[in-house]
Amino acid sequence: MSRTALIENVTAMMRDAGFLVSERCAIRPKSFDVAARRGEELVLLKVLGNVDAFDAATGREMRRLGEYLSATPMVVGMRTRDEELKPEVVYFRHGVPALHPDTAFDLFVENVPPLIYAAPGGLYVNIDGELLSETREREDWSLGKLASELGVSRRTVSKYEDGMNASIDVAVQLEQLFDRPFTAPMNVMEGAEEVRDAEPTPDPPEADPDDEHVVGLLTRAGFTVHPTTRAPFNSVSEDQERRGRDGAKLLTGHSAFTPSAEKRARIMSSLGQVTRTRSVYFVEDTAKRESVKGTALVSCEELADTDDPEAVRELIRERAAEPGEA
Repeated sequence: MSRTALIENVTAMMRDAGFLVSERCAIRPKSFDVAARRGEELVLLKVLGNVDAFDAATGREMRRLGEYLSATPMVVGMRTRDEELKPEVVYFRHGVPALHPDTAFDLFVENVPPLIYAAPGGLYVNIDGELLSETREREDWSLGKLASELGVSRRTVSKYEDGMNASIDVAVQLEQLFDRPFTAPMNVMEGAEEVRDAEPTPDPPEADPDDEHVVGLLTRAGFTVHPTTRAPFNSVSEDQERRGRDGAKLLTGHSAFTPSAEKRARIMSSLGQVTRTRSVYFVEDTAKRESVKGTALVSCEELADTDDPEAVRELIRERAAEPGEA
């Protein structure tokens, strides 16, 4: 199956599951292909045939965007270089969960989260440590007895009861010993933080020097600006006065107003509908119209004509569509 067909299939699946799906980000460079929202669930999806093509720089960018937009970054793919991805298993690439399309179908359409994740050394599951401890004590089993049955140390059993994850073999043994399962589903929609790379959100890149005057003006206007490197927009900015509300975040672009810039502005508008953000494109030449599909157009000439950041805020509010509008 071609990558284009795979993206179309995944997009159709998300729509069938009740998600509002953005226009495809058919530009380069790009860290994700589409954004999708269902209620408060927001997902940034990268769709690949071979998930090994997902590199570290893209992983860092997707994790940053997930933080800025309160979204879950996710990869959907068919295989690695060496093998097919297994259904019902969550893999991780540079801190981002990666799923086979069948696993994504179970998660989003059937609302059945996966139980198994892949990590160095094999396949693992989350153990409900509290349930294990209660069951062991109720059955009058000592730590030593259970450790002996499992072929592990007492300390390892204690760690299982404290919430340490276990191999599938251990999970099967526990179920056979006590005639009940002890596995807990993976919380993929929260990034599966307990098993992904134990790293903070990667530091943001420096703003492009050509964007410094735009960044400076937005900062003076009360926005916290997060530059991006692999997105259809140059930055995600948050209005500190409206923090926590829809429309508080702003997707910004900046360049001459070329056909490519117009395409980016359309994509930004579509993304804004899904991510509940406004979008604005700062153009170097004189803007011949005020917006593109809900993305505000503001010329750098207009920026130069005002020293009042609040006037720029008002200009963006007037020209940009409200979140959720086209």
